[in-house]
This record gives sequence, C-alpha cells and structure tokens, in this order.
Amino acid sequence: MGATEPSRGDLDAAAAPSGPGGLLDVLNVAAVLLDAEGRIDLWSPQAEDLFGYSAEEALGQYAARLLVSEEALEQVLTLFAQVMEGGGSWAGVFPVRHKDGSTRLVEFRNMRLQDDQRDYYALGLAADRTTLRQVERDLALSARLVSQSPIGLGVLDTDLRYVSVNPAEERMNGVPAVEHIGRHVHEVLPFLDESFEGAMREVLATGTPVLDQYTVGRTPADPDNDHAWSISFYRLEAPNGNVLGVATSSVDVTERHRAVEEQRHTALTLQRSLLPHPPPRRPGLEVATRYRPAQATIEIGGDWFDVIPLSGDKTALVVGDVMGSGVAAAATMGQLRTATRTLADLDLDPAQVLHHLDHITDGLDTLATCVYAVYDPRTAQCQVSLAGHLPPVLHHPDGTRELLDLPTGAPLGGCGVAFHTTCLDIEPRAQLVLYTDGLVETRDQPIDARLEALLDVLDDPNRSLDDTCDLLLHTLRHPGDHDDVALLIARAGELLVVGDQCGA
Repeated sequence: MGATEPSRGDLDAAAAPSGPGGLLDVLNVAAVLLDAEGRIDLWSPQAEDLFGYSAEEALGQYAARLLVSEEALEQVLTLFAQVMEGGGSWAGVFPVRHKDGSTRLVEFRNMRLQDDQRDYYALGLAADRTTLRQVERDLALSARLVSQSPIGLGVLDTDLRYVSVNPAEERMNGVPAVEHIGRHVHEVLPFLDESFEGAMREVLATGTPVLDQYTVGRTPADPDNDHAWSISFYRLEAPNGNVLGVATSSVDVTERHRAVEEQRHTALTLQRSLLPHPPPRRPGLEVATRYRPAQATIEIGGDWFDVIPLSGDKTALVVGDVMGSGVAAAATMGQLRTATRTLADLDLDPAQVLHHLDHITDGLDTLATCVYAVYDPRTAQCQVSLAGHLPPVLHHPDGTRELLDLPTGAPLGGCGVAFHTTCLDIEPRAQLVLYTDGLVETRDQPIDARLEALLDVLDDPNRSLDDTCDLLLHTLRHPGDHDDVALLIARAGELLVVGDQCGA
C-alpha cells in the first residue's frame, strides 16, 4: 500500500455519514452547476438559502442575469468565459443580488467540469463572506490559543493515538510533535500508569471528564529526574455528536512536587527519629511496631507509638494520632511523646496521664487521640485509658478476638472531659493490638465493617508479631489511603510474680 493510499478503515470512515453540524453545514456552502452557456443546471438547497431563489425559480435561468447586477455583468461573463476555455479555476469575493433585492458579498470558487459526453460545465461553490470570515477568525484565534498556551494540549483519536500536540505538550513530553502523530499514548509516554489509559477510555465511553489526575515520571528529555504533571481528560465531539477522540491538558507541577517532597522528607525524617526503633525488650512482654506514612497524599501525619519502661518491670504502651499533617503535626507529635514519657515516669494511673496530656495539648492548639496502657507482668493485668481513640483488640490464645468495650473519652485538646481507666486480665500468650485510625478507616466503607475486617485478619494467635503487623498492613491498607498508620502489638508472656493490684 502506498503512503497516500487509504486503508479499508479509512474508506469505511470516509463513507460513514457524518450527520448535520459539520463544517460545510456551518459555512452553508452552496453548489451551483452551469452549462456551457451559463444556464443553471443544478441548484442545491444551500443555494436556495444563500441566494433566496428556489430550485424551480433558478433552474434554466442564466446565472449571471439572475444573480449579478448590470454593473458587474460584463466582468462576470468574462470570468465565466475564461474558466470555460480552460483558463483554470477562479476564486474571489463577488457582490451577489439576493431575491429580496439586497446585495451580499459571497466567496466564490469556480471550476470547469467535463462529463462522459465531453460536454463542459462550470461548478460554482459559494459561501456567505461574513460567515466565512467569522469561521476564519475563530480558527485563527483557536490556533493561537493552542500554540501559545503554557498548558500542554494534546488530541488523541478513539484508538488513543495522537492526532496533534501543541508546543507546550511537545516540551513537557520531551518528544518532537512529529514523533507523537499516529503513535499510541504509551508508545510516546511509557512512564504513564496503566490507569491513565483506563481513565481515557472511560472518558470516551461516558463523556465524563477526569480532572487533575496527578502523575510522576521521567521523560526522554530528562531521563534521570522525576517530573510531575497534573493531567485532565475530556471527550471531543463534533457538532453533530460524533465522538472524535479525547483531549488532554497537562500542567507541569514539577517544582511544586519537588518542594513538597522535600518537606515530606523533612517531616518523615523528624517523625521517624522520634519513634523507638526497634522497640525495647521488656520483661514478660513481646512487642512489635510499625509506622507507615500515607501513600496517596503529599504530607505525612502525626501518628506515633511508644514503648516506655516503668518501675517494677511494668511497661507503658502508647499509640496516638495528632490531627493535621506535615512538619507541624510531626513536631507536635514529638512534644506529646516527650510529655507522655515524662508523665509515665511519675507512675500515674493511665487516666491521670491523659488528664495531664489534655492540658498540655490545649496549649499546643491542636487535637489528638491516644490510647495509654500499662501492662504489669507480675499480675498479668493491663490498665487502659482512651482519649477519643478507636478501641484496642484483645486476641486470646484460643484464637478468639474482641474489640474491647472501653469508655472512649474525648480527644486531647483541652475538652475538660474526664478519662477512665479499665483494668483487664491478660492471659499468657494473649495479644493486645493498638492502632491509629489510618489502619481501618476508608472513604467508602463504614467503620464497623472495617473493624470487623480487622478482627477477621487476626486469624492465627501463634503467628509471629512481626508477621501479624505486616499482614494487617498488607490486607487493610490500600495505595489510595490518605492517612498514616501507627501499629503496636504486644503479646503477654508467663507471669513473673503472682499477685493482684487491680483493686489497689
């Protein structure tokens, strides 16, 4: 097949009816066929609209006498003779007399035709000059807007192959415009996630645009460094409703991305420097912890955990969540963690610790949730108090598990609500699971269903704590999650000393 020979698909597409609303309909192009003597032989409906005469009134008439004033008649006849003598086509603007008596400027193109009997005809194509000039202005303005726009613009056909790109898109992709045309989007931009092609096909199918989809990748122009773009897709349709393809608009947000990543790295470094890693070894207690930053947001939060040695072989277990994100939340988390450790040294009841933290948090002008538990391996008892936090899970050695029914309290932050301590008997090999809401909360499921899912994952009390942590994160977390997670699991050992201090 030659380079200019149409494929079968091209022929099928060309033969498909386009319906009303195309460019020819906008221009209302009229067609008039004249015989060798200048009489009207064919008269299109558009000619009736443009000149005002019906086919019955026009057919058989001399076109020049019907449409041209006496002053211009000689010039028109001369031009007609030149065309019919093979002098080439003629194009230009000419004043035409409308049936209503008015004179209109019309754009003409005239050419000679020959039929199979070797008879000659003149074909005239005409359009209203005002309409044509408006279309030309609109096209020129559109072309300037596209070519000069700092936003990358691309048009792809229904097979997601590039039809055109503007200079900004060419620069962003690092690929010359000529190397876009006719190539599939993933041939030009192999770094794009597969979800982008799915999103474009969904836009083609539904007509619903996708706005501000964020992506990070590398281009042929700068293969060693990440770049970031905000990309939107919308369906292109002809005036008659035919789907032409999908258009993309891309904004380069690389500088903002790099600034945010630097801030995120700073906050994450600060946060991780404040968390104990690994957790200290404690008598009669095995502990595993995890911290995971949010994956679908540019900032981290203020989640934390802590394992604090106390007198008498006791251990304080803490998990908390400062509201907000970024460096400020991480710094506040550090202040609360330091305050919690200081209060823990006073050997206070968990509710008293939260009471003092409530006053401290009020001075920090923020809110935080917290669970504070003290485990005593000599009595196998655990004292627990909550400050607006989700309930811990107690996983028994026989495999049963329960969400502990504890007084929830209010978040830390100067609310002035009293906190309560609950004393629990902990069997040897039982596990206490403490976590922040990022482990279970989602935007599309009720919290009760997510808590049930948490219990379902805890299916083996003999699994190692590290493996259980990883399983919970792998099963309950998703790439689109927008919150951090702090997770702490403690497993009780055998009693060190028999006694009973819950009533003390």
